[in-house]
Amino acid sequence: MNVADAMTPRSEVVTVTIPGTRDDALEYLQEQAFSSVPVIKETDEGEEFRGIISRDALIESPDEDQLALLVEEVPAISGDTSIEAAAQVMVEDGERRLPIVDGQLKGIITVTDVIRSIANGDVDGDQIVGDLANRDINCVYEGTPLTVAERELSHANVPYGVVLGDDGDMSGMLTEVDIIAVARVVEGEDDTGDSIANQDDDWAWEGIKAVGGRYMPTRNVELPAEPVREFMTGDVVTVNKRRTAEEAAQLMIEHDIEQIPLLSGDELTGIVRDIDLLRGL
Repeated sequence: MNVADAMTPRSEVVTVTIPGTRDDALEYLQEQAFSSVPVIKETDEGEEFRGIISRDALIESPDEDQLALLVEEVPAISGDTSIEAAAQVMVEDGERRLPIVDGQLKGIITVTDVIRSIANGDVDGDQIVGDLANRDINCVYEGTPLTVAERELSHANVPYGVVLGDDGDMSGMLTEVDIIAVARVVEGEDDTGDSIANQDDDWAWEGIKAVGGRYMPTRNVELPAEPVREFMTGDVVTVNKRRTAEEAAQLMIEHDIEQIPLLSGDELTGIVRDIDLLRGL
């Protein structure tokens, strides 16, 4: 099976156009719950594909407003590339979306498109998820302020956190999608004078050095500071180690999720991410 058979065609791909602002991309990602959005530029010769803007870029570069400076280059493939070869590029390059380019943008194939192919039996999905799962699990406490939890996910370089309650058991799941859904861009002025409030509060993430009594303009992604339990998904889909990649892929498509905790009885023993299923191809 080739990517042309599984891709989203250009006619159905929603893009953002440069010149533009970060709000254009943020609005799209919030509405669609995608991890990234393709960027194009209209030229005299027609539409030109420029790259993608990811959820990470919006959160990690809060002071940058121009889309052109947030764009990330990604490898392009042709429509006759096999699904397995596309999956290998995604795994090796850490890309969740690959443009199908033949002079112009013809479509996009995503990790979800490959997962759907596995779920439908179009490619091999017989691998046992217990052999594909990652045993290193990123966790976050349910009482952690969302602002801190977002930093924890960023530093761990993963798009999820298994949420643990007071007893240490799994109580939910927090993902980048949950975070971007409540993010908003704010503008204002910060006082950079000597009066630094709340610097020693519990959960203070970083101190601020006084640089004189003046104001400077700021532009930031603002997140609510309420605890993770208010934003997490509480009804978590799980699998056991004997399920196949095809069965796990079907659960991911059915519930529109990117990772599934692996349980042995009631014990959390691993995490199966969609990219793990691609590694099995």
